[in-house]
Amino acid sequence: MFSFFKRFKGSKESDNAPEESPEGLAPEPAAGAPTVPAAVPAPAPRPAAPPVSVVAPQPAAKPLASEPEVEEPALETAEIVPPPMQDEGAKRSWLTRLKTGLSKTSSSLTGIFVGTKIDEDLYEELETALLMSDAGVEATEFLLESLREKVRAERLTDPQQVKMALRTLLIDLLKPLEKSLMLGRAQPLVMMIAGVNGAGKTTSIGKLAKHLQSFDQSVLLAAGDTFRAAAREQLAIWGERNKVTVVSQESGDPAAVIFDAVGAARARKIDVMMADTAGRLPTQLHLMEELRKVKRVIGKAQDGAPHEVLLVIDANTGQNALAQVKAFDDALGLTGLIVTKLDGTAKGGILAAIARQRPIPVYFIGVGEKVEDLQPFSAEEFSDALLGG
Repeated sequence: MFSFFKRFKGSKESDNAPEESPEGLAPEPAAGAPTVPAAVPAPAPRPAAPPVSVVAPQPAAKPLASEPEVEEPALETAEIVPPPMQDEGAKRSWLTRLKTGLSKTSSSLTGIFVGTKIDEDLYEELETALLMSDAGVEATEFLLESLREKVRAERLTDPQQVKMALRTLLIDLLKPLEKSLMLGRAQPLVMMIAGVNGAGKTTSIGKLAKHLQSFDQSVLLAAGDTFRAAAREQLAIWGERNKVTVVSQESGDPAAVIFDAVGAARARKIDVMMADTAGRLPTQLHLMEELRKVKRVIGKAQDGAPHEVLLVIDANTGQNALAQVKAFDDALGLTGLIVTKLDGTAKGGILAAIARQRPIPVYFIGVGEKVEDLQPFSAEEFSDALLGG
């Protein structure tokens, strides 16, 4: 479960600005191996913006001023091994926290299979429990219909056998959401993070930065949330904790802040640049248009960027979270999700609804406030926690 970060295995690109492997991750190239140098294109001109400030804990940080174009070797490809801290003890601890976090959802499901018969009453109780967990009508009907067929085909007679059959069906439903976050496709790898206020977006960025550092990735953060009070300060605190640079400005266009951050990340040869964006309600169309503008500006700052467009959603909001996924995906073209606040929620079935209606990869799930409480999503682990396995 903990080795979900993988380096991109693909051909080297010579059309775009070539990039360099993160230090210590890629194998040394063979002697005499050819490289494809190319000049880094200068950022496109843009209107003047307010002065940019940089919260940089590193005393020797390079300035944001433009630097001469240099030639860089092409990226090497390699698999990233799990960091040493991800041992069996840490894994067991995570599974325990996940089961505890989903206990409110699982309690309503697991009790159905205790001391009962396999009859219509069981299916009706299961339907109610799935709907109450916010699995949604479509996913609930799909699971129940598939379960009935499986019970008939395999001639299951014990309620626990039916429970295990449901576990198998749930894993199959959630498996398309289980996908690795690919590193090393570009330098910097630009990630645009969106989400409504209160979903845990800025906190998730701080936790994710720590995760990336455990894979020897250098990180730079852009405080593009100029809309919410104290958002810059909150991100700056995470920057200090993780000892990473935060690019910000007191006021002005968030797109301009992120544009500058991309340029700074390229100049410093940063591996990953994450851009915090202002919380937006999907019903506020003019605000969603601002997010589309940010995405366009990122593309002007670096060809092919943003490489990841992630949405942070609060599991407690249930079907509203599904509506957010649809709206943000339509507006931005999401590449992945981070699902937070699964601890203590009775709405853990929302992932089944997402899998059935808008199967966007769930890169991470969160079950607490600590850094280690944000972990890669596993369909099997999640299903076991949901069904009390």
